[in-house]
Amino acid sequence: MPATVHTIRCLTDNYAYLVQASGQTVLIDAPEAAPILAGLDRIGGRLDAILLTHHHDDHIQAVPRIVAATGAQVWGNGADAHRLPPLDRALSAGTDVAACGETVAVLDVPGHTVGHVAFHFPASGLVFTADSLMALGCGRLFEGTAAQMWDSLSRLAALPDDTLVCSGHDYCRGNGAFALSVDPGNAALRARLDAVTAGQRPCSPATLAEEKATNPFLRARDLARPDEDPLAAFARLRAGKDGFRG
Repeated sequence: MPATVHTIRCLTDNYAYLVQASGQTVLIDAPEAAPILAGLDRIGGRLDAILLTHHHDDHIQAVPRIVAATGAQVWGNGADAHRLPPLDRALSAGTDVAACGETVAVLDVPGHTVGHVAFHFPASGLVFTADSLMALGCGRLFEGTAAQMWDSLSRLAALPDDTLVCSGHDYCRGNGAFALSVDPGNAALRARLDAVTAGQRPCSPATLAEEKATNPFLRARDLARPDEDPLAAFARLRAGKDGFRG
């Protein structure tokens, strides 16, 4: 059976995710303990592991409290272990790990940080992308380069279109405003934003097909100027978002 995903709103605009299948529960990122522990109480079951995508505080700061309350193991990128909470299992980007009854791919997605990973549950059609591919956007390039992020996004975009993209933040208002500023004729984008604004659907998750139709960073080829290759268009768009005040 495919895994069940429970979206947990944390802090002001973070998402964490509880994933359940085959008698196992794992948590993707740990921004805030109270809502995560409350969510765990609602769905029942023991928390087996916390899977960390990257080292930023708003994704790891609740690890100690959650571990103390649940005894869960902590899994993360071994190459970035010096910036993560103590790891019970050091993962290697580009390899697989067993979780929730399926083989989960640990994807190397640098750009936002150089040690960022995503977790792809192919049997369940899920990918947890945190601050790499985001709802209607992508993470700011704090450590990596535009080329690294474009490569990361391109590899994520190659996953099956029906993959459900579970990203790390609800930045729909800002991301959506920027997307409209560079892609004003995109009817799919307007329809998605209208549905989110009306409360008919959340910002995240969304299918990869929907992100590819509405996310300007995945549409860099379509939004490129005549003299730009896709990487140059992506770099221009990412720089434009950094300075956007709409």
